[in-house]
Amino acid sequence: MEEFGRNEYDSYMLIDFGRVGKPIKEMFDDLTDIPFLLQKLSAAMRVKLYKRRSLIIFDEVQRFPRAREAIKFLVADGEYDFIETGSLISIHENVKDIIIPSEERSIEMFPMDFEEFCWALGDETTVPTIREIISRSGCPSATACISPSWTSSGGTCWSEACPGR
Repeated sequence: MEEFGRNEYDSYMLIDFGRVGKPIKEMFDDLTDIPFLLQKLSAAMRVKLYKRRSLIIFDEVQRFPRAREAIKFLVADGEYDFIETGSLISIHENVKDIIIPSEERSIEMFPMDFEEFCWALGDETTVPTIREIISRSGCPSATACISPSWTSSGGTCWSEACPGR
């Protein structure tokens, strides 16, 4: 999220509710003056915010449900963009006595596999090279031999289907 904020906005403010102290959390006690709340957060976090050009990230929001509730008012203010991150299990558990904002949009995310990881890095050559090596090894298993020289030099392929085993 930080890289996204750094690359796509003039400034970003990361508030990690797993790390911030009581003074930051107490700022959320009064949601009647959102511009002043944002001004106080900006000063406390030492981040200059630019209207419509700054991102505010609430990380580990499950640790502080009051911030999650504040999103309703922060988004309505319309001055900045917001991202909330946190453990989905804890987010569902820690909702007692808060208003769940209708402005929330949940995005289910999954870890990347190796091929997706390579794509994310802009690497379009490693996976095709690995596929070619496997193809040339004569091994019918897509997860087996790395190279024919490896198996012929005494290495053992872990695939039961491999002819070099």
